[in-house]
Amino acid sequence: MTALFTERPETDKGPQKLAYMQQAGNGTGVIFCGGFRSDMSGTKASALADWAQQHNRPFTRFDYFGHGASSGQFTDGTISHWRGDIPHILDTLCEGPQILVGSSFGGWLSLMAALDRPEKVAALVLIAPAVDMTERLMWARFSDKAREKLMQEGLVYDPSEYDPDGYPITRALIEDGRRHLMLDAPIEINLPVRILHGQKDDAVPWQLSLELAEQLTSDDVGLHFSKNGDHRLSEPHEIDRLIELIEALSV
Repeated sequence: MTALFTERPETDKGPQKLAYMQQAGNGTGVIFCGGFRSDMSGTKASALADWAQQHNRPFTRFDYFGHGASSGQFTDGTISHWRGDIPHILDTLCEGPQILVGSSFGGWLSLMAALDRPEKVAALVLIAPAVDMTERLMWARFSDKAREKLMQEGLVYDPSEYDPDGYPITRALIEDGRRHLMLDAPIEINLPVRILHGQKDDAVPWQLSLELAEQLTSDDVGLHFSKNGDHRLSEPHEIDRLIELIEALSV
């Protein structure tokens, strides 16, 4: 399937084009919202596309600003800007409320989308959601030396097993991220939420999902921990579990 593009014109960075792939079908639509520095060709997104095709389900996957085939430079991205990507997809490409499947960073953005477009979100399925990651998983973990370099030079490279060069983290990303932190107050989301998290996740601690569940105001929150699961949760049996949760929420 060839990627298409939708223009997001109302941005502070000028018109932006988001790459997406979309499959028609019946029933509640599903949108996959990928992780930080990932794209829509990843294992989970591709597996869900196959499932949707086999079961004639509407399915959308896309690349955020500065990711994959979408326009923009990754280092120009901020949480404020990325926060608008999922609502744009909901507003322009999808009919009816959608199930948002948010992986890691995409979990945080999916929560924001549920707050910003509650009428367009049917449920959330979150995979190792990296809530408040700019503060909890970046700034709080950086050494004093890295923090000083970031503040003075505006950029550091954060080592990651998913990128040999490290993730480029900007001062703007960290400072802007503080405007969108969630875990210090109740999160007014009142729809079904399912959270999957591996207890051998070395990127996003599974305890963060416990905090998230506590702060969600919804009474319909399910936590599903995998004792031997890592951050990706991309093994066949883990993807099968993900699909089971999506199907149980579908109409």
